[in-house]
Amino acid sequence: MLIDPFIDYCRIRLADDPHLWASTLFDEIVALGFTGSYQSLTTAIRKLELRPHCEPCHAARGRDVAIIAHPPGEETQWDWVELPDPPARWGSGRHAHLLVGALAHSSLWRGVLAPAEDFAHLVEALDQVTIRLGGVTRRWRFDRMSTVCYPESGRITPAFSGVAKHYSVGIDICPPRHGNRKGVVEKSNHAAAQRWWRTIGDDVSIAEAQVALDRLCARLDSRKRVRDGHRTTVGELAAAESLRPAPSAYPAEVREQRKVTAQGLVAWRGNQYSVPPGMPGALVTVIHRLGAEHLHLATSSGAIVAAHLRAPDGAGRVVRDEGHVVAMERSVLAAFDASKPCTHKTRRPISEAALAESARLRGHSGSADPAQKVVIDLAVYAATAARLSVAPQRVPIEQQEQ
Repeated sequence: MLIDPFIDYCRIRLADDPHLWASTLFDEIVALGFTGSYQSLTTAIRKLELRPHCEPCHAARGRDVAIIAHPPGEETQWDWVELPDPPARWGSGRHAHLLVGALAHSSLWRGVLAPAEDFAHLVEALDQVTIRLGGVTRRWRFDRMSTVCYPESGRITPAFSGVAKHYSVGIDICPPRHGNRKGVVEKSNHAAAQRWWRTIGDDVSIAEAQVALDRLCARLDSRKRVRDGHRTTVGELAAAESLRPAPSAYPAEVREQRKVTAQGLVAWRGNQYSVPPGMPGALVTVIHRLGAEHLHLATSSGAIVAAHLRAPDGAGRVVRDEGHVVAMERSVLAAFDASKPCTHKTRRPISEAALAESARLRGHSGSADPAQKVVIDLAVYAATAARLSVAPQRVPIEQQEQ
């Protein structure tokens, strides 16, 4: 059988991760040279009992589920996914943040990693996902996230109302504790977590992880669907949704803190930007208005110290202002000591001050001249030895009293 050389690998992977999706395992063994079908893999997993039993996953579940109609081009469902234990090199803390958008009619979905879930980063991620989806639907659906609405009442916040007007979309908020109302994006979240995040290595950068996610989403566009008795794919259904072109990005202002390096550079999204000299180790805030060509660097007090043309994310460029370069060179040259450097093979005897302090520590006073010697009188030793050579006489108590 074609699966035979890969059985041990499958057994090890499923022992390490009993909840690993068979589709993810199929992708891995195809990359290793497997030429069989997905069905042959799942058959082998069942017959050979390669997947360990998980009792909690076999608990009985069941409830009524309503069917909701999703006309083409009508609705995009949005949700944040907090992904645990990101690679340490990302500097994301305990969670990475992924915004997922899914077209309710076709189930086509895309996701974008974001540094945070605040308003500005939400708007930025919305714009990037909308571009990846291919356009804008008539309505957007969210759960009760605080950057979109007031969670208690579900009313849209004034800030996000401006975003909705900019994109010309209607906003729908899910009822409390009704996650199934946006089941399309919830299923997409599941796929992102299981087929992508679960396999991310510790040495993968954020840019590389985003590329891997985009590649997975494009591959999933070929998923088979049956609509009105006709066989089709997710990608074909999405192409027929007639989405409106995405407008320019809503001008929200993204702010992120960074530390200045010893070379006077600030790393931000795969590039480095210069600041004036004299700021190594200082915290500065990178300010970028979405859609603008420039970004600004500000001190903790709010003073703008640099403005640069933004380079494409992940380009690896070092963007330096000519004035900063000249000022940095002058600063380095001014701090450079042109005098003769210290020689390490020089004879340096102990100084008089050190000898005096040494004598004080030993309990001596007076001169600490090393030529001054202590003269010992041997007669003192002789008298002491003579005394000790005679055994002491014990006097009776009666005689002592007399």
